[in-house]
Amino acid sequence: MPDGAITEPPGRGRGRTGRPPLTERRKAEIRLEIARAAVELFVAQGVAATTGEQIGQAVGVSARTVWRYFPSKESCVSPLFAAGIDAIAASLRAWRPGRPLEDALERAATTGDPSTPRPHLPKIRALMRLTRTEPGLRAVWLQAHDEAEPAFARALADRAGLPAVDLRSEIQAAMLNSALRTAVEHYAWRTDEEQPDPAVAEAELVSTVRSALAIVAEGLA
Repeated sequence: MPDGAITEPPGRGRGRTGRPPLTERRKAEIRLEIARAAVELFVAQGVAATTGEQIGQAVGVSARTVWRYFPSKESCVSPLFAAGIDAIAASLRAWRPGRPLEDALERAATTGDPSTPRPHLPKIRALMRLTRTEPGLRAVWLQAHDEAEPAFARALADRAGLPAVDLRSEIQAAMLNSALRTAVEHYAWRTDEEQPDPAVAEAELVSTVRSALAIVAEGLA
């Protein structure tokens, strides 16, 4: 080797080694996998009995990975709530003039985006029942709707061709947000807990959401 030549440690200058970084899409997929596993465990054995290790094992990742994506076990379900909110906002933007709002939101309120499968509706209903008795889950649910309101307002402003959110779109978003949250809670807490048929469960949810939106459309007497 010539005098004065600079040598490099083995591996340096040969490109990055080790596992390639995850894409944003794959990270989102992992978050949804964790969310679905958390729902299954929460419903089957309760929140208190569920650990981060169990959630990770159900997905095939370590507990450390679970905590890398979520600050608490209750927050693991937040991607499912967020997916529903995103679907509703997209439906609002696509809502055609003259079409009933309940028709525009029907798909978003049930199946959502088919590319991001969610647990069957009976499991979601069971999860919603837990938000009534589990403060941690309740906080995640309410936080999701707190974040939904500006998203709905922006979607309504876009639909109206406005350059920015105005008071009207904010009030409309608040009314819609409250109606949807109340409808889902009413559906989860007051309908038949033992209904095993997903098709019947979906019909019940659609009916409840439609009724809530009709009440909003009537306004205050």
